[in-house]
Amino acid sequence: MSSSQITDTSRIRTRFGTDRNSRRASEPPRPAYLERGLPLIIFVVSLLYLGLFRHYTVMDLDEGIVLQGAERILRGEVPYRDFFTFYTPGSIYLLASLFKLFGDSLNVARTSIAIAGAACTVVTYLLARRVCSRNIALLAAALTMTTGVAYRFLVLHNWYATLLSCLSIYAAVRFWESKKSWWAFVMGSLVAFTTLVEQSKGGGLCLGILLGYLILSFCSRDKVVQGFSLAVLSAGFLWPWILTFLYFGLNHCISTMLQDWLWPLQHYTQVNHVFYGYQNWPDDVRDTIFHSGAIWLRIGKYFAMSPGFIVPFLPLAAIAWLAYQAFQARYRQSGLLGREYYILVSSALLGLLLSVVMVRADITHFMYLVPLWYVVLAWILGGTGIRSSLLHKVRPFLIAYVCAAFGLMGFALILNVNNAHNRITTRRGVVVTSRKDTVVEYVQSHTAPGGHLLVYPYLPLYNYLSETRSPAPLDFFQAGMNTPQQAQQIIASLTSHKSRAVLFEPGFGEKFATSWPKTPLTAVAIDPVAEFIARNYRVCAALTAPLGWRFQYMVRKEEGCG
Repeated sequence: MSSSQITDTSRIRTRFGTDRNSRRASEPPRPAYLERGLPLIIFVVSLLYLGLFRHYTVMDLDEGIVLQGAERILRGEVPYRDFFTFYTPGSIYLLASLFKLFGDSLNVARTSIAIAGAACTVVTYLLARRVCSRNIALLAAALTMTTGVAYRFLVLHNWYATLLSCLSIYAAVRFWESKKSWWAFVMGSLVAFTTLVEQSKGGGLCLGILLGYLILSFCSRDKVVQGFSLAVLSAGFLWPWILTFLYFGLNHCISTMLQDWLWPLQHYTQVNHVFYGYQNWPDDVRDTIFHSGAIWLRIGKYFAMSPGFIVPFLPLAAIAWLAYQAFQARYRQSGLLGREYYILVSSALLGLLLSVVMVRADITHFMYLVPLWYVVLAWILGGTGIRSSLLHKVRPFLIAYVCAAFGLMGFALILNVNNAHNRITTRRGVVVTSRKDTVVEYVQSHTAPGGHLLVYPYLPLYNYLSETRSPAPLDFFQAGMNTPQQAQQIIASLTSHKSRAVLFEPGFGEKFATSWPKTPLTAVAIDPVAEFIARNYRVCAALTAPLGWRFQYMVRKEEGCG
């Protein structure tokens, strides 16, 4: 961001009717250069902090998806035409470009996530600062740094989409404040890029921002978006799509691309449906948290886990605040400070909430958007224009609770990193785990770089770290979500490529009850790929992942294990 944009945090926004002079009268004075440079300081501190997480891994199921997609692109494959992915292509092309420029390693990919998280921290501060004191905005930024990307520090499309969502909302706010058309172009472009990274967040963001401007147009006497600005906004939104369709049109796969983009509506949402705020706790973890230890220890664990229940509440608070502000704006023209700001940001968050509910409303997907939910938390803790004597009285206690509970959560996350001492040298760089992993070392000693290795059903990170490739046109398989036709594609690839090795997890079905409870039992009970592997392959070694998952390294029955 330019210095002129950064100084927006210290200016009076008469467009939003926010009297910042009265709010800042009680704040200790700060040099002007410090106020202007504070976003940069926040970014640097956040980047250094998140850098501590770059090498730590638990070998998560999802992390290798984008990594392997980028690898396929570097090999000359084209998404949708040569391999299956139901994501829009932005994240895998971004990652492939980073690998091309800076080298193909997990450290490069993880650094990009650290940068995205640090940028999200800055946007959280800038958005909260518009209606909150410096200290409250800094608290929101600190929470984003310690419990945002750090909550699930993985190379996923979600964090890139979250950053673009944050920037899109910031651009929408700046456009309303300044009425400058170039902000409309930036906003349109950022929303388009968000959709090209993750279609669900992009779609929800489009709906939310449109709703916000419609409410403002309905309630304001001024015309919200002039004709020229609307044309500029449309141009900003359309040009990334034009380039995308042109590229995939030249590769003769537009029809397949559109089918894959819509594929989640029929397959992903069904098996990933969970109740609102679902915690994803296995039974043994739930028993450890709630049913073991002394009573005082249980109370401490309840307190430390409470942020996981608070975060899903924050977007609901934003919706309630949106309804109240819209009613006030329509029927009582004078009143609360920063009303237009609240309406615009809250409506955007409503759209993003819909994207979560439509996809998977568990705590993990709420945490992906926590940099924006923490803006709402800042409103509750210190937002101007909230006329509630009860809230003003309890705010000191709420601030104390947030600092303690969310601080414990952040402490637990960094403690995991500090206690990880098991170093693994992979072909993509060094990683560190809390528990021993025997998979990577064995696979690398028995499979050549660039060789075929089917990791079945679901952990493509092992492909990436060992520099192997899946012989199938998809890098993971989830029964009930992926189709029987795709299972047959995997079998056909094993047959046609004569793939020597398979890394198979026989106990994967145990994860369905916790992770994907809506999966049909018939999909789990009947596994044609597992049956094919059992008939044609034999076990060479039993291996263990850091989370205790057990794998079998298998080769064709007619071949030796050496």
